[in-house]
Amino acid sequence: MTHADPVRSAATVPTVPRFSVDYMDRSADPKVDFYRFAAGGWIDHNPVPADKARYSGFNELSDRNFLLLREILESASRPGRPTSRPSPRRQVGDFYAAAIDRSRREKRGFRPLEPDLAAIRRVASTKAVVDLVARFHQRGIPGLFGAYVAPDEMESSIYALYLVQGGLSLPDRDYYLAETFAKAREGYAAHLRRALGLVGIPAARIDGEAESIARIETELAKSSRSRVDLRDPHKNYNRFRLDELARRFRRLRPADYLARLGAGAPAYVVVGQPEFFDTVDRLLGSVPLSDWKTYLRWNLLRSSAEQLHPAIENEHFDFFHRQLLGQQQPEPEWKRAAIVVDGSIGEALGRLYVQRHFPKEAEARMAELVADLRSVFKGRLARLPWMTDTTKEKALRKFERFTAKIGHPAKYRDYSSVRVSRSDHLGNVRRASAFEMRRNVTRIGGPVDTTEWEMTPPTVNAYFHPTKNEIVFPAGILQPPFFDVTMDDAVNYGGIGVVIGHEITHGYDDQGRKYDADGNLKDWWTDSDAKEFQARAQRIIDQFNRFEPLPNAHVNGELTAGENIADLGGLRIAYEALTRRLADGRTPRHPIDGFTPEQRFFLSYGQIWRMNVREEEARRLLTIDPHSPGRYRVNGPLANLPEFFDAWNVPEGSPMRQSEEHRVEIW
Repeated sequence: MTHADPVRSAATVPTVPRFSVDYMDRSADPKVDFYRFAAGGWIDHNPVPADKARYSGFNELSDRNFLLLREILESASRPGRPTSRPSPRRQVGDFYAAAIDRSRREKRGFRPLEPDLAAIRRVASTKAVVDLVARFHQRGIPGLFGAYVAPDEMESSIYALYLVQGGLSLPDRDYYLAETFAKAREGYAAHLRRALGLVGIPAARIDGEAESIARIETELAKSSRSRVDLRDPHKNYNRFRLDELARRFRRLRPADYLARLGAGAPAYVVVGQPEFFDTVDRLLGSVPLSDWKTYLRWNLLRSSAEQLHPAIENEHFDFFHRQLLGQQQPEPEWKRAAIVVDGSIGEALGRLYVQRHFPKEAEARMAELVADLRSVFKGRLARLPWMTDTTKEKALRKFERFTAKIGHPAKYRDYSSVRVSRSDHLGNVRRASAFEMRRNVTRIGGPVDTTEWEMTPPTVNAYFHPTKNEIVFPAGILQPPFFDVTMDDAVNYGGIGVVIGHEITHGYDDQGRKYDADGNLKDWWTDSDAKEFQARAQRIIDQFNRFEPLPNAHVNGELTAGENIADLGGLRIAYEALTRRLADGRTPRHPIDGFTPEQRFFLSYGQIWRMNVREEEARRLLTIDPHSPGRYRVNGPLANLPEFFDAWNVPEGSPMRQSEEHRVEIW
């Protein structure tokens, strides 16, 4: 058995980041701080690299993955014989070649923006403002609000168009409104002035234009819902017919916007936050046309900065990464290029990645793990003591329809209609965005394609989709430290096993539980069961509200409730699955490295959330991230688990043991 060397930096050495007892801090007391005990050695020897805002097990695996992708991309980008039909290999190669051609981007300066800048100059009415916003949205240029197509949450078998709040440059509305981020606002004002100067705005106009942008965005922020409110699917589902939209948002001219977007005239639109669009409509009637032109020009510039010449690219990095996240230097050029390719035509790149780096044996073993976890969760549902039979029957019906996807799509997306040029990086990004928007808006009102994926195959992540009632595990995450065929079952069940259980539990967390067996927002709970669930969930919220990662900066228990419930559920399910294997002999019971299988399970769990993070990034994550910081993802749920107390002999009164009256068990 080999282990990654915790002393060597994974930023420079592409080691396999598998579980290791060398990552532990044996001087720490597992009864006081299990996170430190499990991962303190790694934490001490792996400071955040200069090109990152945080560094974790996810980053280690992602870095290694990108090295594999780099090999694919550089091979594919070598000029070859032209063909009449672009292959996935040729498309990703040409896309990558354009992305890393820094000298060409430097020579072209801002010329790639000129057609859009000319269109902004021609704007002569608020109608023209909305028309241009729609044309921008067609090509992935943000501004004013957001639009996307997804399964209808009330009728999950068809696609609907969603209009949602947006239009902000800073990470969240709190960055505009909270005193905590006053310094960030000062930095943003200075950044706006510098960026506008680079694009050629005369010095006499720069201050006024920067103030106009900040003023519009601040008004939008004031009407934006909080991250907690955005988690409520009922509150954020508001169906409007087109005539209702036209009457309420007269200046927005929704019918014109939809036509320009290419969406035609759908029977209805789902508006996430109607009061936000009331503000948009009001601003369209009160903000001077010159300010709208400035705002549009800024959104064009901001969204294009990383595909333009180094002056604006560096300025963009200096504020949005160095100042807001604490990141000291950009990631390597090749990696940024690979990220863009993955984000633009990711299933073409993913097809090549899977062919080389996702063995069938891994897929088969993962299917076995999922089956184990499914069996455990179904059993737990059936014998749940606090739920009545009426609700339990519907919970089981929902679970019977639950599905899992592993590795990669059965059918990859066809990007052959996307023109990819080796000499037009920004154009490639815009054309790929336009392809996605066209592909989606033509499906409004049509049947949902249940085979599609929301993540690309190389992605180091997983998800639960509430309207499809499915869990999805891309090939990228099915590697160490999460999934390791060289390791014992205890390590795998404490890693990917908990991740599987986590995603399953999302179907029954504080928001996932609101979707029925068909993936529709429909209340299937009795009043008494709903109240019992809410009382248990509130205890988790209260526990996490007490955590204080930074001085006077607490975890937001309401924002993180779904993830914390899923972590707790995932641990319980995966642990029971391991104990079943130990009981029937499928997993041998003997110590490894001096630890029992039960102890290795918890050590593995503690290590997958290992992380170091810069203070600026930590504050941003506390504001916007529905996940708790790594330390609390470990210590928080474990302090509720009697199985953990038994494995590590944690007595009453220990910091790692919640008192019985405060302890939480849901699933």
